Amino acid sequence: MTAESPENVLFVVMDTVRKDHLTPYGYDRPTTPGLDRFADEATVFEQAVAPAPWTLPVHASLFTGMYPSQHGADQENPYLEGATTLAETLSAAGYDTACYSSNAWITPYTHLTDGFAEQDNFFEVMPGEFLSGPLAKAWKTMNDNDALRTLADKLVSLGNTAHEYLAGGEGADSKTPAVVDQTIDFIDDSEEFFAFVNLMDAHLPYHPPEEYKERFAPGVDSTDVCQNSKEYNAGAYEIDDDEWADIRGLYDAEIAHIDDQLTRLFDHLKETDRWDDTMVVVCADHGELHGEHGLYGHEFCLYDPLINVPLMVKHPDLDAERRDDQVELIDLYHTVLDSLGVEGGDPANPGDDAVGLDRTRSLPSADYREFAQASNDDPGQRRDGEYAFVEYSRPVVELKQLEEKASSAGITLPEDSRFYSRMRAARRTDAKYVRIDRIPDEAYRIDADPEETENVAGDDTGDEAIAETEAALAEFEDAIGGAWTDALDTDVSDDSVDQMDDEAQDRLRDLGYLE
Repeated sequence: MTAESPENVLFVVMDTVRKDHLTPYGYDRPTTPGLDRFADEATVFEQAVAPAPWTLPVHASLFTGMYPSQHGADQENPYLEGATTLAETLSAAGYDTACYSSNAWITPYTHLTDGFAEQDNFFEVMPGEFLSGPLAKAWKTMNDNDALRTLADKLVSLGNTAHEYLAGGEGADSKTPAVVDQTIDFIDDSEEFFAFVNLMDAHLPYHPPEEYKERFAPGVDSTDVCQNSKEYNAGAYEIDDDEWADIRGLYDAEIAHIDDQLTRLFDHLKETDRWDDTMVVVCADHGELHGEHGLYGHEFCLYDPLINVPLMVKHPDLDAERRDDQVELIDLYHTVLDSLGVEGGDPANPGDDAVGLDRTRSLPSADYREFAQASNDDPGQRRDGEYAFVEYSRPVVELKQLEEKASSAGITLPEDSRFYSRMRAARRTDAKYVRIDRIPDEAYRIDADPEETENVAGDDTGDEAIAETEAALAEFEDAIGGAWTDALDTDVSDDSVDQMDDEAQDRLRDLGYLE
């Protein structure tokens, strides 16, 4: 913390927004003029890397300073447990804290909102009221029963499926303005604050407001394009070039809507004289694929459009410039602590793991990425700080839906495929190595092959950058508990409902999840 350190933090995650669709990153469509102006005041990071390619583990890492294997929150165990969160630490330090989101994973149900004094979830089918208070405690009680734990995936899957079919038009679009409105109210009522916001517009399905659709996807009916990534990935649906263009247009329109709402939030901070005293972080948790590598969505791979995410930070100790050095989203945990002068590391509950401030992971620090001076036992602090690490455990919910789409089309998914694989990657600015447990590894010279079209893993070329990156990955694997070398069983079905007692089944019938 310096004399110029901010008093407040506004942390914005644009869910599912890929870097190359933003104006500050050179996109040729004017999707984000507001962020383009923000970039004039911020540090724009070109090489920011997410610790996973989807929401739950990324947010758990942002909130704990841990890699996914450390905090354990994934689809097979969709709860953040036994870890003290950033919000718990900042609340204990006297900051006003709030989390506003329209994402079904960011709720009291998953414990990602633990520690926030104020929270609301605007997810249409599974609202915050459903997943908080007494009902959240009831879910927790049920989930403590190992036989019932897989039901969590089923419920979130049902919610997302309903969201896919029911979200649209004003229903889908009204959530981001509500999130911003509530954030403004919270800031106005706070002295020193940490406000966290997740905006879901750019996540499937794409149903942008008419104003934005006419600008970026004129004449496109959002109900006529493929809005189900699993259907495409399973091979049950083909998308031609024209339809991809329509899908990307709708995606751009959603991003433009986010930009307008963020501009409204930023303008309010300026009008109320809170802007200069507030550190502002804008990033994505992951990106999205639109047909690249034969995939749609953000599952089953670790390609750069998913993990090399946008990151812009406004901080008095950071210059307004572009930086090409590689950073990790996990560093933002330490950046927030450092900026607010909070050391952290004190467990909120007995037995919790709590990560204390490590200034070698704080962006404004003079010791940033100088890992020889690190103060934490951190498996990612390898070599000279030039590597980022990414983990992807098997996505049970998406995989179950994929199997259902394939089965309905008479397609059998091969067991030895990326769909059933766990993956870990090491990345630096010129090279990436991906360890995969069911199919051959992948490696790319991303400096010469940024679209990752030529897999050079196993090539007898003596590429030093690839060899060094694989060695760094092996060191990370050793430090985090060992490599994933034994493929998991491909059976992702569950019979948890049959194992439930009558009272639990009756409770779920009352809620509409069982017939």
